[in-house]
Amino acid sequence: METVEEKLAAMREDLAERSGVLVAFSGGVDSGVVAAVAQDALGEDAVACTAKSETLPDAELDDARRVAEEIGVRHDIVEFSELDSPEFVANDGDRCYHCRTMRLGEMFGHAKELGIETVCDGTNASDPGEGHRPGLQAVEELNAYSPLLEHGITKEEVREIADRYDLSVADKPSMACLSSRIPTGLEVTEEKLTRVEKAERILREWGFSQFRVRDHDGLARIEVSQDELEVALDPDFVETVREHLSDLGFEHVTLDLHGYQTGSVSPADEAEEDDEPLVENVFETDYSALRSE
Repeated sequence: METVEEKLAAMREDLAERSGVLVAFSGGVDSGVVAAVAQDALGEDAVACTAKSETLPDAELDDARRVAEEIGVRHDIVEFSELDSPEFVANDGDRCYHCRTMRLGEMFGHAKELGIETVCDGTNASDPGEGHRPGLQAVEELNAYSPLLEHGITKEEVREIADRYDLSVADKPSMACLSSRIPTGLEVTEEKLTRVEKAERILREWGFSQFRVRDHDGLARIEVSQDELEVALDPDFVETVREHLSDLGFEHVTLDLHGYQTGSVSPADEAEEDDEPLVENVFETDYSALRSE
């Protein structure tokens, strides 16, 4: 069995043999490692490229800029809108396929302008086994190159490599695009994306590390990691989040007692009735009134 050192060396050698690569760069740990290794192998012939759209939170774009600076890699930004696609807006079970197709399409277009033949993404060896992942189909159809997958580098190993490169995102939780907060079958709109982004900004400011605010057509379902549920029940947080999310247009604010779950609004999670999340309307309680009694 290959060691992490051997896999990393093979990946670096692989990329060094190319005339140049453009890395589809979100600023997360996977694309961060690909960009770092590409920069290590190719220097100025490596480019990290981030696609800016309505589904990318401003905080994530800021992270991408910061991580690119840490790596020392050239960082380009292209802009497009998934909302131009009726298939994406319809939000069926293949929303991620339509999104990834458009996003990678922008990468290939920019790579062509730069005279770069290879477009890399951050798919790792753990991704294919993680359930409903229609975005991977787009990667295959567009023939994007996934060096982490090609060299059998798992998510755990990606984080180990990120540590070796001293990347600040080595332990950063995965952060899917904002459209993943809207349940399958509900139309994706700019209004929903904006209020989800603003709602999650509040949780970020309170120090939560793993969280989502799911927009169930006016009902906000907050998910945080199991070890942060106690903080989510703090009366001061409850009052703050209830007030701010109501101001954003949410009619009801709830906390999912199952905690954070990836893909909890995707078709795969709707297959079994027993898998439906347990939702508690804890934020309907007026805690300020209770404290005054």
